[in-house]
Amino acid sequence: MQNIKYLIMGFFFGTLLYKSEVISWFRIQEMFRFQSFHMYGVMGSAVAVGALSIFLIKSLHAKAINNEPIEIPDKKFNVGYIIGGTLFGMGWALTGACPGPLYTHLGAGTSVMIVAILSALLGAWLYGYLRPKLPH
Repeated sequence: MQNIKYLIMGFFFGTLLYKSEVISWFRIQEMFRFQSFHMYGVMGSAVAVGALSIFLIKSLHAKAINNEPIEIPDKKFNVGYIIGGTLFGMGWALTGACPGPLYTHLGAGTSVMIVAILSALLGAWLYGYLRPKLPH
């Protein structure tokens, strides 16, 4: 019962994704064809909010709800980011959805997204299985 707040927030987030048309296949195709600023504006706004949030968390030494300090470790560049990002972008262009909105698509009645969800879960499991053998 304690996790119901996450379900409610997920419902509102999914509704926001749906209403803002960021799960629209047509909007995503416009983005990949450089025909519309809509998706770039949404993603740029998200990056700006995220960067500002990280800055504030670090500068104010913010704490989590349970009063533990929030630690954000620095990341080092890895060529795997380019490979993973390319695979991610190809999957996004082909399916018209990145992993988060897959469930929004399903909730909106696009039942074929079950294939994409199962593929994403299989890919995540496969990465977890092969991770010790991959160069990091």
